[in-house]
Amino acid sequence: MPTTSTLFAEAAAPEPGPPAQAPSFTSFLLPIGLMALFYVVVMLPASRRQKREAAAMFAGIKAGSKVQLGGGILGTVVRVKDGDDEVVVKSEDSKFRVLRSSIVRVMGDETPPETK
Repeated sequence: MPTTSTLFAEAAAPEPGPPAQAPSFTSFLLPIGLMALFYVVVMLPASRRQKREAAAMFAGIKAGSKVQLGGGILGTVVRVKDGDDEVVVKSEDSKFRVLRSSIVRVMGDETPPETK
C-alpha cells in the first residue's frame, strides 16, 4: 500500500538542456493535410451533386410546370426555349420574364391527369 509521502512526492527537477525550439513547418502539415482531405472527401462530391441536381431541374422545366421563384412567387411556366436563359412565368394575373437561375423549385405539372 503506497504511503502518502510517495503519493505526494514531487518529480525531480529536469536537467538543464538546450532551450525548446519553436514548432517547425512540419507540425503544420497534419492540420493542412486533414483540411485538404476533408475538402476532397466531403465538400467536393456535395458540390458536384448539387450542380447535377440543379442541371436536371432546369432541364425538366417545360410549359405547364409549376415553379417557385427566388422571391417566393409561385407560378406556372408559360413559355420556355431550349438554350435560352429566359422563362416566361404566369402568376395569377401577371406574367414575368425571369432567368432560369431564379427558379428555386419545380413543383410539377399543372395539367390534370387524363381520365378514361
